[in-house]
Order: sequence, then structure tokens, then C-alpha cells
Amino acid sequence: MIPPQSRDTEKQDRRSYWQRLVEFIHPGPDSREELLDALSDAEDNQVIGAESRLMLEGVLRMADLTAGQVMVAAPRMDLINLDAPIEESLHKVIDTGHSRFPVFEGEHDNLVGILLAKDLLKLQRAPSLNIRTLLRPPVFIPESKGLNDLLREFRNTRNHMALVVDEFGRIAGLITIEDVLEQIVGDIEDEFDSQEDVGDIFALADQTYRVSGDASLERVGEAFGTHLEVTAAEESDDTHFDTIGGFIAHAMGHVPRRGEHFEINKLRFEVLHTRGGAVKWFKVYPVPTELPVP
Repeated sequence: MIPPQSRDTEKQDRRSYWQRLVEFIHPGPDSREELLDALSDAEDNQVIGAESRLMLEGVLRMADLTAGQVMVAAPRMDLINLDAPIEESLHKVIDTGHSRFPVFEGEHDNLVGILLAKDLLKLQRAPSLNIRTLLRPPVFIPESKGLNDLLREFRNTRNHMALVVDEFGRIAGLITIEDVLEQIVGDIEDEFDSQEDVGDIFALADQTYRVSGDASLERVGEAFGTHLEVTAAEESDDTHFDTIGGFIAHAMGHVPRRGEHFEINKLRFEVLHTRGGAVKWFKVYPVPTELPVP
């Protein structure tokens, strides 16, 4: 009679043997490339859907990304001045549509806190409150922080925004939980987006056009029968633009704000909406003809 302990040992050995046999016949992926191929095969065999495969691939890509690679760079950050009138801050909130804003005092690099847009409503009920009392403490992270660790930190601390600093301690940019999640699921639509936003150029009822900031220069040029290019005086070896948003930002010398406009080839590009420090939509129409002075 075999002792009970021997039976357990035999069962464990038999199980590991079958496991080894299965692994020998169907070896698992040994590299990321093989894993990606396995996910592609799983989609082809209808084991997982296309969206699931894209999300899983996004998780793998995110593991290699850092905050510095995904952040909104400092020049593109929408900031609120601590000493600005409340009306100016409210206009900034309305124009940009963000829910959180870094707040600076004095110099732009002197960020003293994070302001939630909804907290500004408290000033409507209690005008005697100082905006400083509404600030949340800022969270600072290095550019090298991995997105996996950052997402875990966001979840544990319930913060949705972090300020990114470079190796010299200077503000390099900011990153939100939305920026991290978009690496997995793709662009997250917000309240400014709608189904009709699929595309890049739309004719409007008032005989104007709405043009996506991501539309290519070639596409915009063909649509309006014109040629868009950098002038010889502005051209340099590294001057190259693929999108109308990048082209106009360069021509204006700064990231355009909502309501600003730029004219070229008898067309006026008016900024309708910005997001993440870049133009999302332009309104385009012919430059109004000035009536002759009688």
C-alpha cells in the first residue's frame, strides 16, 4: 500500500508532466513580438474582439511609456493666474472646457496649486472667499515616471492631474489620468465631441466650414482650392507641418486661443475650440470684404 504522501507526490509529478507536455506541444510566447502575434491570432480565430486586442496592445505599449512622453508640454498648459479677477478665471474655464487647472502666482513657473473648475462655483455663493482657499495641493512627478506606476498612484490617491518636472526641477508639463487611459483605449470623447465630429471638414448652415486642427495641409488646400505653405522668411531646415493646426500655430508664433483668428490666401481661420493646448476645431470662411469708404 502506497503511503498517502507518496500518492500526493505522484499526483503532483503527473500534473507537472502533463503541463510540460502541453507547453512542449503548444509553447507560449517568449517575447513581446510573439505575444502580439498571439493576440492577432486570437482575434483571427474570434477568441477576442478587435477592440479587446487593441486595448491589450495598448496595455503593453503603456508599460514602456513615461510621463515625459505623454505629458502636455509646459508651453501648451492652460494656467490660471492666482491674482487675476474672478471673471477672467471664469472665462478661461469656459473657453478651454477643462475641469482642472494649475494655478500660478507671479511667474508662470511658480505653480502653487490645482484649481477644480467646479470649486469656482463656491465663489458665486460666497464672494468673500479667496481663490487661494480653493486650491488643492499639486502633485509633482519626474519625467521618467512610468505610466503603470502613475496610473496606480492616481487610483490610490484619487488625484487626476500631476505636474511633471525635469531633471533640473523645472516644470516640464502636466499629465492627467485621461492622458494615461487614452494610451489603452484611444481618444476619450468629451462633452465637446459628438458623432458628427467624425471627419475633418464640414460645411455649416451659415456658408462657413468647420475644419479639424488635425486636418492635413494638403487636404485643406484641396478643399478650399488654395496652397498653404511657410513663407521663405519663416522657412528653416526643420520647418515642416503636416496639420493645419501646427501650420497656423507656427505662423502666429503661439498656440492659438479660442476666438483668435488667422488670415491667409483670403481665408480666415477662427479658433472654435482648443484641447490639450492644441486647436481642435477652426471655423473657416472668406475674409470679409471691406466696403469702400463713400
